[in-house]
Amino acid sequence: MKTYKIFIVAFLVLFGFQVFAQDNLSPERKQAIDSLALEKIRDLSKYISLIGSKDTPFSEANRVIDRAVELFIDESEVGVSSLFREGINYYPVREYLERLMRLNYDKVNVEWYKIEYVSDLERQPDGTYVGVITIFQKFSAYDKEGGLVYQDVTKKDITVYVKRKETQIAGKLIGFWDVLLGDIRVKETTKE
Repeated sequence: MKTYKIFIVAFLVLFGFQVFAQDNLSPERKQAIDSLALEKIRDLSKYISLIGSKDTPFSEANRVIDRAVELFIDESEVGVSSLFREGINYYPVREYLERLMRLNYDKVNVEWYKIEYVSDLERQPDGTYVGVITIFQKFSAYDKEGGLVYQDVTKKDITVYVKRKETQIAGKLIGFWDVLLGDIRVKETTKE
């Protein structure tokens, strides 16, 4: 019985430390996760540009919307603001992207720049890490003649979630960290 107890304690200590070590982010792993988060933000930026472009065929825009939605956790929302009205409207991600695709301009250009972390990743009680990335979005809309009809610059905060996941490859369970995007909150909208 004593050998059995020693084995259980040794197993729990050894296995417990291994699980704990997997949940803590080393500086190298954190840097890799930061890079992945920024890459997903850049992917979303490209998707938004394609969806907003009137040159993108309808079927292609819908395919890109599906890809963009996969970047987010469920029930995420995107804030929309305008120089012409007060307040901010929030839409579920898919609805926001579909509205962007249907905008009544002849040409739309959406550019994201100054993409940077404003808060470091913080561990939550469930083991998920959460951080915030700030971006600036320049939205420009044009008429048939190419004349600028509307333009604004919006500062937005994007919540980033880093979760530990597992997948099975060749019969082996492999653990990895995945980055998902959350709500996109409008902080400020200006003319330029």
